[in-house]
Amino acid sequence: MKIYSKKRGVISLILFLAVFALIAFMAVRGFGWDRVGSLSSIGLGLDLRGGVSITYEATRENPSPQDMADTIQKIQLRVADYSNEAQVYQEGANRVTIDIPGQTDANQVLAELGRPGTLIFCTDSADPEGSKALDGNDISDAQVGTDNDNNYIVLLTFTEEGQTKFAKVTGEIAGTEKPLYIIYDGNVISNPTCKEQITSPNCQIEGSFTFEQASSLASFIRIGALPVELTELRSQVVGATLGTNAISTSLIAALIGLAIVCVLMIVLFRMPGFCASLSLVFYTGLMVVILAIFNKEITLTLPGIAGIILGIGMAVDANVIIFSRIKEEIGLGNSVANAIDAGFSKALSAVIDGNVTTLIAAVVLFIFGSGPVKGFAVTLAIGIVLSMFTALVVTKLLLKSFYALGLKDKKWYGEKKPAKAKNFLGKKHIFLSISGLVIVAGIVFMVIHGSSTYPLNYSLDFVGGTSTDVFFNESRTVAELEADVKPQIAEAIGSTDVVLTPVKDSNEVLIKTKELTQEQREAMYKVLEEQFSVDASKITYENITGTISAEMARSAIISVILATIAMLLYIWLRFRDIRFASSSVLALLHDVLVVIAGYAIFRWTVGNTFIACMLTLVGYSINATIVIFDRIRENLKELGSKADVKEIVNLSITQTLGRSIYTSLTTLVMVVALYILGVTSIREFALPLMVGIVVGGYSSVCLAGAIWYLFKTKIGKKKIAKK
Repeated sequence: MKIYSKKRGVISLILFLAVFALIAFMAVRGFGWDRVGSLSSIGLGLDLRGGVSITYEATRENPSPQDMADTIQKIQLRVADYSNEAQVYQEGANRVTIDIPGQTDANQVLAELGRPGTLIFCTDSADPEGSKALDGNDISDAQVGTDNDNNYIVLLTFTEEGQTKFAKVTGEIAGTEKPLYIIYDGNVISNPTCKEQITSPNCQIEGSFTFEQASSLASFIRIGALPVELTELRSQVVGATLGTNAISTSLIAALIGLAIVCVLMIVLFRMPGFCASLSLVFYTGLMVVILAIFNKEITLTLPGIAGIILGIGMAVDANVIIFSRIKEEIGLGNSVANAIDAGFSKALSAVIDGNVTTLIAAVVLFIFGSGPVKGFAVTLAIGIVLSMFTALVVTKLLLKSFYALGLKDKKWYGEKKPAKAKNFLGKKHIFLSISGLVIVAGIVFMVIHGSSTYPLNYSLDFVGGTSTDVFFNESRTVAELEADVKPQIAEAIGSTDVVLTPVKDSNEVLIKTKELTQEQREAMYKVLEEQFSVDASKITYENITGTISAEMARSAIISVILATIAMLLYIWLRFRDIRFASSSVLALLHDVLVVIAGYAIFRWTVGNTFIACMLTLVGYSINATIVIFDRIRENLKELGSKADVKEIVNLSITQTLGRSIYTSLTTLVMVVALYILGVTSIREFALPLMVGIVVGGYSSVCLAGAIWYLFKTKIGKKKIAKK
């Protein structure tokens, strides 16, 4: 190892403490009057902070279900400019409600979003329908831009079909003074002329625009591409669906969990564990500052918190891998200095492969996912990059600095004697049988439940339900609603799937439940009337669709499939053996199926957090498996092709067993703290995640190596026989 001098060690520690103090100051206090970079300036989602809720109503009486579905999908794309976590759902037969987190001014949102209407491009303003060339459905985007002289223009982007239509009409009017009228809700909002035919998918509208005029025109064109014309029915500022308690309890749980993890790291790894603890706190501070600085681009919700938890788990994991190798090197008789060097060098491939594989998944999920999937992907990607930086740079700097200051005795670092290989493969049939029974049990339960209701216990996020508008005799906080009102409503209707959202500065509360029968509705009204003095005659209700649309669910599934394929290709490329890649994916599939079996057997609620749980499991599982496969690859190189494959697999699993247990334990601590201290919705997320962490650790130790061994021996033999 390139030894630090004592002077360099002192300087390095001072610089670290200075940067650490700056990060801590920013995380706690921030800069400027708006406290940029502080914990308080992190952008929170509707579930944690509240926001604006706007309800539109179709202008025509009976729009078709398909038109309403298309309208919701297109509005969802538009409101993503405010937040990836914005929710759009249908209310009744002809209403659309938009919930936008983090907003506090409903009028401003209405002004910026505009009133969704109908838009057409035509050549005759007196007869727009007869001369229509294209409509809003042919426009994919409209934005404000500037030309070479810095004049404001409107940039249009067409769909593939719109490009063809636009090329045709511009070819007809090019070179003439005949304008192309852009009509919104029957009013001409622009009438540009065309000098030449335009065949590209983009064009620009020029004129003597001010920024406000160009922005207004672009907005009208953007919001006009809806099959159904809508008019505003109501708008209101709503409170957090999880309440402020969710934030405070999550923070307390995170701090307690982090403290326990730090203590465990110090107990298990001594001085390296102390350095890792400093790195973890540094990592946490950096994560807070980044989330706070980019609060307009990143909205933190429960799925985002899941991404952070996984990031912390991976930060711990990287350190555990490195420190385990250091202890092994010391156990082999190497000096502490050489052991530190060898530990970082030999652990590098496992750390990089595990993190890059998960990072690839995060990038794919962000590109192809939507809503909560994007929120999860962003926080996960940030966490992965930070975890690699803190483990490979910060921890290494601290270790070398403390070594230079005189902490050179191996008692500060621990040692691990070479372990005798345990016969994990000898029990492979037992492990495979247990897993198979659990998965089959899950399928059986889904079939049983599916025959009467749904295979899984879907929340109203997926299947929709009823939104009831209630006026209490006094305003109530989310904490009061959760403690006093929710339990009685849940008992009255026989379901715990109840979401209560207070409207800011009023006594109004929106109560969302699964679709209620007449008896359930009467029971709920009775409770509200008798226990809370609510005037039942003023209660109104509407049936609502799920906030997770079919399109959003489909994009989540597709993005996970694409992410899995991308991970498979990376593992195949890095390990140069398709059997490693396919074994990883099969172990991952096993984990997903087992956790879904848990949802089916125990009827855990499948809601918005289900997606976050599954995504967290995917990232955690693949990372755990990569570590074992990396050791198998290393041992194959060292022991040669003549070595017994079974012994190599057993040895590799034994050598990484401590890492598997420690990582599962430290990650589990964070989630258990959330479960114990969290509010109901957070517990619904934490419980299956705890199961997923245990299952992920189990599959990486008991199944992944066994599956690879079966592929290696069975497929390999067949190939040899053919030769």
